[in-house]
Amino acid sequence: MSQQTVFRFPTRTSFSDLTTNKEKIPTPASHEVLIKVRAVSLNSRDCQIATSAYPFPIKDNVIPGSDAAGDIVALGDAVREFFPDLAEGDRVLTCFDQNRDYGPAKDVVAFQNGGGRDGVMAQYIVRAASAVVKVPRGAVQSYSELASLVCTGVTAWNALYGNVKLVPGQAVLVQGTGGTSMTALVLAKAAGATTIVTSSSETKLAAVREKVAPDHCINYRTTPDWASEAVRLTGGKGVDHIIEIGGLGTIEQSIAAVARGGVISIIGYLAEYDAAKVADVNIPLLALGKEAVLRGIQIGPRWMLEELVTFVVRRGLRFQVDREFAFERESIVDAYNALAEGKHVGKICVVVE
Repeated sequence: MSQQTVFRFPTRTSFSDLTTNKEKIPTPASHEVLIKVRAVSLNSRDCQIATSAYPFPIKDNVIPGSDAAGDIVALGDAVREFFPDLAEGDRVLTCFDQNRDYGPAKDVVAFQNGGGRDGVMAQYIVRAASAVVKVPRGAVQSYSELASLVCTGVTAWNALYGNVKLVPGQAVLVQGTGGTSMTALVLAKAAGATTIVTSSSETKLAAVREKVAPDHCINYRTTPDWASEAVRLTGGKGVDHIIEIGGLGTIEQSIAAVARGGVISIIGYLAEYDAAKVADVNIPLLALGKEAVLRGIQIGPRWMLEELVTFVVRRGLRFQVDREFAFERESIVDAYNALAEGKHVGKICVVVE
């Protein structure tokens, strides 16, 4: 078989702009590996890109998707010399950024899958051997669970260990029940942290209690001052690590909830907010008063994915996949719509046969 199915966005006005294409299966160059994609995990970023709402330049006619898990089916001539641990048949994850081994990203979007570079919504992709991470043998996680580690997993790992490292016994609060929050919840629980989840939906909180079992849940509709409740739940100290999803709509409450010297990892900007009210909030002064670290996170480098995979596999951690969709245009569009509706708990994934 020399042809494969590839999905692209020639225009980006709606999810329905997605097109099905038959293209040649690529041949890996000397430093590359050919990967048979098995699962793709979607992120809110994918919805923004598909509708031209993402605030960074995107490659024309882009193949969408940043997170993939799959199997190596061929190696370039030089791979065995420089990456002797890689072999045909290995399960691997694609790095979110194809050119970020260590440190900050060299460019905000230029080397990102499904952004400045073609993504992973294809049956086969080639990647530099330096831009994949091998999954150790014996891993119990499904391909969809593994794919979810690429973006949300590394983001959560970066938040908890990229600067001020999480210490067992500390408190971690995650906002909402989306992929990053649920992944961070699993990692924090495995590290021995006290965990708190906020959501506006009792249905979602009930699902989280059943499937992930956090220590505490707060419904911010019925408890608008959720920061005070979080402080109460931590014995008056406050939360050591907060996964900040809402942005301007929630940052004031996050600063109120954080412990002195605590970390607020800013990874999203999804909450609605009153512009006039926000204009009166002196965020620097509030942060100064708490000696808090407010840290913006754009995923993370390759070494974080390596650390994360090692931790996840050795601990046998499992991650919540809300729904899986088929590798067909209509089904993928449905996956985008399901993600945009925001009713999920965990990840939305596409399974590639």
